[in-house]
Amino acid sequence: VTDIFPDGISAEELLSIAASLEVHSEHPFAKAICEQYGGGELLSVQAFETLPGRGVTALLGGVRCWGGNRRLMEEQGFSVPEYPGLAQQGKTPLYFADEHRYLGAIAAADVLKEDSSSAVAAMKQGKMQVVMLTGDNEKTARAIAQKAGIDHVIADVLPADKASAIQNLQKQKKRVLMVGDGINDAPALVTADVGMAIGAGTDIAMESADVVLMSGSLTGVANAVRLSKATIRNIRQNLFWAFFYNCLGIPV
Repeated sequence: VTDIFPDGISAEELLSIAASLEVHSEHPFAKAICEQYGGGELLSVQAFETLPGRGVTALLGGVRCWGGNRRLMEEQGFSVPEYPGLAQQGKTPLYFADEHRYLGAIAAADVLKEDSSSAVAAMKQGKMQVVMLTGDNEKTARAIAQKAGIDHVIADVLPADKASAIQNLQKQKKRVLMVGDGINDAPALVTADVGMAIGAGTDIAMESADVVLMSGSLTGVANAVRLSKATIRNIRQNLFWAFFYNCLGIPV
């Protein structure tokens, strides 16, 4: 969490509402907010619900509250202010409101893991075209993609649209390896030719994938592809020598 923008309430109140709302969510943004709030007392939470690709909603102390992206706020009829410069800095705002009014926003920065850039470079060396597929807004996504060395970005997509994006690549005769770790990635993991889940991700992502990386590091992607190619090469060599041996041995 990098910035807190309360609207009509204090920053402490906004963070308390946000943490209470996000405590049951598995999204990395939710975890960041709860860590920022620390061990403070949470409001009573009832009727919690995840809204795929938009955010979450629940009753906090009997009052209906929402936390999510701009699309969710507009669906609920709330007008949210602009926070200039966040996207260019790789920050994503999460907006909050209750049934009466807009409460404010909390921004978090996507921090690259230390080995992400080298992992992307290893994929490119393996002649893979790397694409970032994300529900985040395009400006933020492109800022992070640039840091990671990713050239192609597909942003502002809902979970179902991620699967459609995979299908569009497949229609171009491309074999698609999808790597994901969240609930929103599950449809795309199933649709891809090979779905690969990060071991530190959600259970549903791991259940939807063909391959599960035991660590949270992306370097495992290139290693898994390299290992797979070596295995196939070994199988073909064994088949060739078995075939050669029998062709020679049977006549003899």
